Amino acid sequence: MMKKITILGSINMDVILEIVRLPKPGETMEMKSLTTAGGGKGANQAIAAVRSGADTAFIGKVGDDTYGEKMLGILKKNNIDTAEITIKKGGQTGQAYILLQESGQNSIIISGGTNLEITTEDVIKAQNSIKNADFLIAQFEVNLDRIAEAFTIAHENKVKTILNPAPAKNITNDLLKITDLITPNEIEAQMLTGIKIIDENTAAAAARILREKGVENVIITLGSQGAYYLTEQEEGLIPALRVNAIDTTAAGDTFIGALCSQLENNLTNIKEAINYATKASSITVQTLGAIPSIPTRKQINK
Repeated sequence: MMKKITILGSINMDVILEIVRLPKPGETMEMKSLTTAGGGKGANQAIAAVRSGADTAFIGKVGDDTYGEKMLGILKKNNIDTAEITIKKGGQTGQAYILLQESGQNSIIISGGTNLEITTEDVIKAQNSIKNADFLIAQFEVNLDRIAEAFTIAHENKVKTILNPAPAKNITNDLLKITDLITPNEIEAQMLTGIKIIDENTAAAAARILREKGVENVIITLGSQGAYYLTEQEEGLIPALRVNAIDTTAAGDTFIGALCSQLENNLTNIKEAINYATKASSITVQTLGAIPSIPTRKQINK
């Protein structure tokens, strides 16, 4: 059955600066090229979900500028329900400046823009989209208070909540207690638990601390090591696939969107869903850009 997913999240225009390496303090460098592409963690996750067959709706905000118009066009072209995306008159759509090194690693500087201006009224207006979903997903490129409000509506209506705590920020236990599944990477998990994650054992220890804080289910993505998961029924490490990474932008977002497109509401197939999501993200890193690199279900299965 097709999953119904609602995403409360960010919409950015990515400006990608290709460089050999990061400049040293005081150093001036030439870039190899400059390109733009659709992005934002919320938008990336929504497109990953819909390309893997999920019925996907979006709660967000853009400005009435060129980037906002372009991003709405991209989301609509990808068959995402944009009815709950508000356009702010005079607002500046979110932007991300991505320093992409030859190694495929990236560093990202974000200007939140209208992503940070989603209001309580916007969330309330979108409550039917939340109530009708199988999963509600949020990330930290929007206001944490809005996430808490949306998650409260979801929990009152037995909708599963998935929190991607990226970029890393401090988080209250109150929000964790209304989160059904949390999906940090190793850096974000360390910030949330105080444990430096270097292997499966340290990932397991961090996952147990997150459970003590109130989250029943945890997936910690470990980059080239794979993904560690912990639920009430099972736990384990799913290895990553070895590929030639060109650009790691949106790898984590692809993982989450693809995961949710396959995940059962009771999470009984979490291992299979993680395997599918791992394949999806391994394809994403082999292509430049965020949204352009996100694969379809046909590509993933192939």
